[in-house]
Amino acid sequence: MTVASRMMDLGTETAFEVLAKAKALEAQGREIIHLEIGEPDFDTPNHIVEAGVQALRDGFTHYGPTPGLPELRQAIARNSREVRGIDTEWGQVVVTPGAKPIMFYVLLALAEPGVEVIYPNPGFPIYESMIKFAGATPVPMELQGSTGYHPDLHDLARKITDRTRLIIINSPENPCGSVLSHAELQTIAGLVLERTDLYVLSDEIYKDILYTGEHHSIASFPGMAERTIILDGFSKSYAMTGWRLGYGILPEELVPHITKLAVNSVSCAASFSQRAAIAALEGPRDEVEAMIAEFSLRRRIITDGLRKIPGITCPEPEGAFYVFPSIKETGISSAEFEERAMNEAGVALLSGAAFGEFGEGYVRLSYANSQENIHKALDQLDTFVRGLDK
Repeated sequence: MTVASRMMDLGTETAFEVLAKAKALEAQGREIIHLEIGEPDFDTPNHIVEAGVQALRDGFTHYGPTPGLPELRQAIARNSREVRGIDTEWGQVVVTPGAKPIMFYVLLALAEPGVEVIYPNPGFPIYESMIKFAGATPVPMELQGSTGYHPDLHDLARKITDRTRLIIINSPENPCGSVLSHAELQTIAGLVLERTDLYVLSDEIYKDILYTGEHHSIASFPGMAERTIILDGFSKSYAMTGWRLGYGILPEELVPHITKLAVNSVSCAASFSQRAAIAALEGPRDEVEAMIAEFSLRRRIITDGLRKIPGITCPEPEGAFYVFPSIKETGISSAEFEERAMNEAGVALLSGAAFGEFGEGYVRLSYANSQENIHKALDQLDTFVRGLDK
């Protein structure tokens, strides 16, 4: 079959490929500890589930408006005002089945041949994939372990040209777990406001999973609400990955374009999921806070454990639920470490190179698994790494 040449520019998300390999080994009787997939290992809080069930019973099983149910868009706008301190109108909100469509649509709307898009590297692999698919030029913003995976903002300033249309930021960051400070965001905002046609896509999907300090959105800085597209959703904060629900908060002039792309692709998000999302935003947060507290305990376990393994250096993550240790001193590549960790140690993790060229020499481990399994994975990885010298 002859496919369109643009399909060659489309990448993938390696986590699902590694998950499939791990499942194949499990089908053969192998025991694999899953530290590869970026999904909370908690159930959706019960009050959210009940709201979804009630919505099904109440007939929310039909098409809804493409930008989302008005009552959910209003709830998101209220939440944005409370959490981010941004004067958000509900007409700026577009709800989609998962958060990825917002990324997809924004890049299709703003990126094109001749345009440059700056993105974090290592970073979520779909950024670079979609920039290329839209025909634009991806410009990596390198994140280094030596700086705790925070960007060199002087280097960022040098990367901005007359062709730069969009800067993507992700805080807390996947895969590194770094969180942009108020001062860093202020500097980035200043660089953006020096230009007349430069925007920021702020991926805030992990905003609630913080271990110190508080979340700051670049859209809250003076003049930045009109220059920022906020990407967020319900998968990570509320353990709702299977409900497939995300949203964007957009400059008003961009809303009709994003809505048109949604009409042409997904029509609308599931209505009953949207009703459940209202309960997520407006209901009790006890289970969410308990989940974050448990992630904090696991963060300490996995960081301390990795630091005891020879050849591994591991900065402590500030948010999300990933560690991104350097394995450079082990003497093997990220891809080989990924493959051998699964086959020899029974631990599924991801090659850092899957997150961009500057991810080589690192691996990503998700600590969205039990403390017991994390301890076991650390023991098995320790044995595996120590055996590399023999």
